[in-house]
Amino acid sequence: MKDTTKNLSKELGLENAENTAHLYLYIKYIDHYLTKVGGPLGLVSKPPLQDIPPDVEEVIELYARKVLRDGLSAETSSYHGKVMPLGLAEDLVMVQEDVELRGMEHVVPYKIAHDIVLKNPQKIAVFDCPCRLLQENHCEPTDVCMAVGDPVASFVLDNEGFRARQASAEEAVEILRAERKRGHVHNAFFKDVVDGRFFAICNCCPCCCIGMKAWNKFGSPMLASSGYVAVVNEECTACGDCAEICPFDAVAVEEVAVVDRAKCMGCGVCEGACEYGAIALELDPTRSAPLDIKRLIAEYGGS
Repeated sequence: MKDTTKNLSKELGLENAENTAHLYLYIKYIDHYLTKVGGPLGLVSKPPLQDIPPDVEEVIELYARKVLRDGLSAETSSYHGKVMPLGLAEDLVMVQEDVELRGMEHVVPYKIAHDIVLKNPQKIAVFDCPCRLLQENHCEPTDVCMAVGDPVASFVLDNEGFRARQASAEEAVEILRAERKRGHVHNAFFKDVVDGRFFAICNCCPCCCIGMKAWNKFGSPMLASSGYVAVVNEECTACGDCAEICPFDAVAVEEVAVVDRAKCMGCGVCEGACEYGAIALELDPTRSAPLDIKRLIAEYGGS
């Protein structure tokens, strides 16, 4: 057994051996895992790239069925993402010290998997987005997903199937900024079998990302608002750039741009696309609080 696999088990504890097995299969065969989750909903268009033993595939299907069942409600959802504006995503990958923030349900509004725990956060593994690789004519580039901190980042780097590479925090910021220019959304992902905590940032597009497609097509509770909402000001010229790029179809153009607050997830893509500064994010107190890691560390002392 590889040391990185042993570290997964050690981190979760012997009492959570079943979760360790689930996590191991999820990470090692993530293309098969996501196919089992998204396939029944018509959210993937290509089969997995690698063949795996049939008995392993059967076990993965059992885990995927549980995710599908649990994902019907925010009360039971065990695998979900928190939308983040660019600045907050940058702050998250720039953390230099270990952080343990438990019970962050007011930030990550789910009953399960809402902890922000960073161990060795400088260890960042950049790897090919499995959602993109499961789609025909997928978006480019593909190496835009990031596992942040151990034990997950080291495990990803130790598995050849990911084509992963280690990146510095500065390189991670460059990826985030480039993806924002492409109109893609930063999502911090949480999962029950990763000790119920944050483990990765994905840069998601509505055409490839299984989570975003499930949200837009079915209203799946897999994604949570950033805590912000886009607001249009008097500088709007009705050019339509914001409506064209919005990944959640939350903006329409009449005499000026109009934001559907119910659909808006506060990702900030429209803000970045408006050359007139006519649309910007504002805090929405009716939604879960932003994943502002600097503020949370200051408020809770990192523990």
